[in-house]
Amino acid sequence: MTKITGVHHIAVFPTADKYNETVEFYTKLLGFPVTQSWGDPERPCLMVSCGDNSCMEIIPSDKERGAGGPLVHVAFWCGDGLDEVVEDVRKAGYTVRVEPQDLELAGSPIRNAFFFGPLGEEIELFWVK
Repeated sequence: MTKITGVHHIAVFPTADKYNETVEFYTKLLGFPVTQSWGDPERPCLMVSCGDNSCMEIIPSDKERGAGGPLVHVAFWCGDGLDEVVEDVRKAGYTVRVEPQDLELAGSPIRNAFFFGPLGEEIELFWVK
């Protein structure tokens, strides 16, 4: 049985000069409501709802992205089995980029971890505790 329960968010990191246009596109044109915001005026960050309990994270970047473009990672909902999934990934020979960690995001306690999939794609496991 899977410990993954869905997509939590898709992260895009537009360059600073494209940040406002990106936010306008998703919030005004497509109508995605802002569900969370954090950061400061120099580095604002948003989560917008995609309508099915998943979100898009929009964070300005100070550099152009490489071959993967501005799509940075896909984050999957995961509960208290997060550490076990990371160990399974490691045992299968995949690279864990960020070990499981406890953080606070926009006032909510979370636990997350990052690893790379078979195509080099970055995957985040995300648990709102």
